[in-house]
Amino acid sequence: MTTVFKSQVLGRAVRSVGVALAFAATVSVLSPTASFAFSAEAQQMCSGDAFRLCSAEIPNIPRITACMVKNRSQLSSGCRVVLDRDLAAQRRAAAE
Repeated sequence: MTTVFKSQVLGRAVRSVGVALAFAATVSVLSPTASFAFSAEAQQMCSGDAFRLCSAEIPNIPRITACMVKNRSQLSSGCRVVLDRDLAAQRRAAAE
């Protein structure tokens, strides 16, 4: 194999591993837990925002949530809508 070909193969492998790790981190970061149970829609709509705005907080779900709330004005519109809805539902459930 030539050096260029080897580096291309290695580059593809690194990207594949990076994509797999990003997906796994997203699932673990936004996965439902007892205290922070977000809908599948919120997970789908907000994973990009979580990585963009709050990657330093991964994998601490309460800190990610606080970061997302703090940066609400910078969230994508779809994420903002579902995050607000899910947080309101959690507050209502906690008050009951």
